[in-house]
Amino acid sequence: MPMYEYECRETGEVLELLRSMDDADKPVEDPAGEGRNFVRRHSIFGVGGVGGNGAESLSPPPTFGGGCGCGRPGGGCGH
Repeated sequence: MPMYEYECRETGEVLELLRSMDDADKPVEDPAGEGRNFVRRHSIFGVGGVGGNGAESLSPPPTFGGGCGCGRPGGGCGH
């Protein structure tokens, strides 16, 4: 079942709810029973690598040879 985000129009509070796709746009009952109005908001779906957009590679970043370990190409930092 997908997770959807709902935001209270008055307070800006955000709820994350597991709901069926058929129920995604149906009204959400205020879990605190205070009658607040929650509306579905658009959210970002992330999958994959470090940044969550799926574009990152899972391989480690490249390293450069340098005797000092500073990571500069050719080790030209003077250490």
